[in-house]
Amino acid sequence: MRFTDRRDAGRQLARQVREHLEATRPDLIGGHPPDGPVVLALPRGGVPVAAEIAHDLGAPLDVLVARKIGAPDQPELGIGALAGEDPPLFDPRALRYLGLTEEQLAADVARERTELHRRTDLYRGRRPPPDLADRTVLLVDDGLATGMTARAALRALRRHGPACVLLTVPVASPTTAAALAAEADDVLCLSRPPDFRAVGEWYEDFTQVSDEDVIDILQRAAAGR
Repeated sequence: MRFTDRRDAGRQLARQVREHLEATRPDLIGGHPPDGPVVLALPRGGVPVAAEIAHDLGAPLDVLVARKIGAPDQPELGIGALAGEDPPLFDPRALRYLGLTEEQLAADVARERTELHRRTDLYRGRRPPPDLADRTVLLVDDGLATGMTARAALRALRRHGPACVLLTVPVASPTTAAALAAEADDVLCLSRPPDFRAVGEWYEDFTQVSDEDVIDILQRAAAGR
């Protein structure tokens, strides 16, 4: 399954989300009570996807900023991740393979923590974070490759006491989706291709999402509600 762009993926995924909630929590569909679902996007790429789901459900849209920690000489190779104020989460097998220790990555962690704070302040401004206690939360990204940032985000999210956490993505590595099922209450995924190599291969348009795009989508979602 390929998607035209992130909005197309979000619209298709919204149908699966609605079907899942109608089967498991029909009380959350239709009336949108104060304790209804909350949609949290992993920026930047997850925001356009999540916006379509939030619109379909009439649910609030917000962000949970997570940052990948890349290998020193291969920044695209994710060996760890940060979310919220939690300690960094590392892939121990990757560290062993590369001959690295967590201490050696302290400067990288500090740099990504600074960027995490910058993005959180930029996207949210003066708006307080949503109250997630006892709520059903949909954590949305545009796809899962290694799943490190999603794993860190799920663990940070659990500290807020949600009643249920649904990891929600259009496409994922089958291995990663199966592994993250232990971190979420359920994983909602439209496609788990056995030949998965990279998220972008499953989109016709995988243009990078900018900070300005994220802010605009969040503002329009808030105004729409």
